Amino acid sequence: MVNLTYLMRLGGTTQPLVVLEPEQAALAALKILGIKDKRVEEKIREEQERKKKEIEEADKEVKDQWCMEVLFVTDLHGSKWKYERLFEVAEDFGANVVINGGDMLPQNSEPFGQGEFITNYLDNHFARFNSAGIYYLCYLGNDDLRIFDQLFEETCNKYSFVVCLAQRKFEVGGYEFVGMNWVVDYPFRLKDRCRMDTDDYIFQEQFGKGLLSTPNGWQEIDDWFAYAKMLPTIEEEINRLVRPKDMVKSVYVIHMPPYRLGLDKCYHGAEVGSKAIYDFLKKYQPKLSLHGHIHESPEVSGRWYAKLGRTICIQPGQLSEFTYVTIDLSTMKFDRIKEQYVT
Repeated sequence: MVNLTYLMRLGGTTQPLVVLEPEQAALAALKILGIKDKRVEEKIREEQERKKKEIEEADKEVKDQWCMEVLFVTDLHGSKWKYERLFEVAEDFGANVVINGGDMLPQNSEPFGQGEFITNYLDNHFARFNSAGIYYLCYLGNDDLRIFDQLFEETCNKYSFVVCLAQRKFEVGGYEFVGMNWVVDYPFRLKDRCRMDTDDYIFQEQFGKGLLSTPNGWQEIDDWFAYAKMLPTIEEEINRLVRPKDMVKSVYVIHMPPYRLGLDKCYHGAEVGSKAIYDFLKKYQPKLSLHGHIHESPEVSGRWYAKLGRTICIQPGQLSEFTYVTIDLSTMKFDRIKEQYVT
């Protein structure tokens, strides 16, 4: 920063000139020395304009970092009234980023119709957020058939503000968001996104043979345990994710909750969270982790968030009400809201 005072003769009078910037000092020097080369003057003015834009962009980046409002929701399972409220709440809250943490598609007796929901509903849903300039980070979950992954990604890719976050990293406003939608194996038959938690994982008693979705219908897996042992574990999957540059400014969006924190408790009392995810969060300490999957857990355990070292872990749950969490990443103030359906 330059702060020089010159005496200049302007219009027959002598006046002080205070110069604050190097570029202004250069212009003043031209005037003092009587140099009237228009090309030099134009170059200096171009440099002034470039510096001005740099400062404006830096100011905007700082502002974005200090004002990062996140709206987190998960496990909507195709509920259109909840999706409608999600957009309304995002606008009212002034969200910079909306995160939809998986199990986005209808869960009914005909799951092979889920693709129609993507085409006929989610496409327009995404378009509204895109038009509003609100980032929408999302992925499909364990109840969303993998055969629709490509259609889902293609639909997301139509919009610059919509990001499929599954096994990916995305940076906005100085924060890095990392997503993973694999889950620890469970008794239910659909296994599209199931993995053993660790190499020594003990399987639960199953409700039948495993099923994988294919374009031609269900593929039945006679020996699911043997098949699952050939797949990467949750421990391996989470460790192969792209790492943030700075864990202190990172947010992990993991459909499966960690164990030991009261975020994974089922109606019958079993705690089914992931040891691998718990160990990863404890070791690397991201700023925030967001989870879902066990819809009833907050009501059963009485806990919807927990601290693991410096990491805040949030699992809002999702039952008949529309449940979501608002988060200010700059202050780490967060709140859980439940809304009843209003006709």
